[in-house]
Amino acid sequence: MEEVNLAATAISLNVRLRSSDMLAHMQQHALRFTRSLVDDYYSESSAPKTSRPNPTHLARALKKEFDDAYGPAWHCVVGKSFGSFVTHSPAGFLYFSIDSLSVLLFKTEVQLVKES
Repeated sequence: MEEVNLAATAISLNVRLRSSDMLAHMQQHALRFTRSLVDDYYSESSAPKTSRPNPTHLARALKKEFDDAYGPAWHCVVGKSFGSFVTHSPAGFLYFSIDSLSVLLFKTEVQLVKES
């Protein structure tokens, strides 16, 4: 049932899921949050519709949102064209596209370094 809800969310937000290893509610959080950032850019900006949101700003905002909601250490890459090969924590990977941008969001383990 969660997969059906996730698919419906993706369709309603005009988002294309590419690959994931993430719980459905976290995927929905990422899709909805990213869509709101993109929509806010167009509604608050006097920029022409042919321009697009700053990928660095989107990546920073999505990373911060996930760090705050699910703990560190999330990483986010946003752009039109990029390659990647990453190691991620279990249930901590999502790759999707929204409008003309691709978004890669993933989590890695953080281990404290102990000084001897």
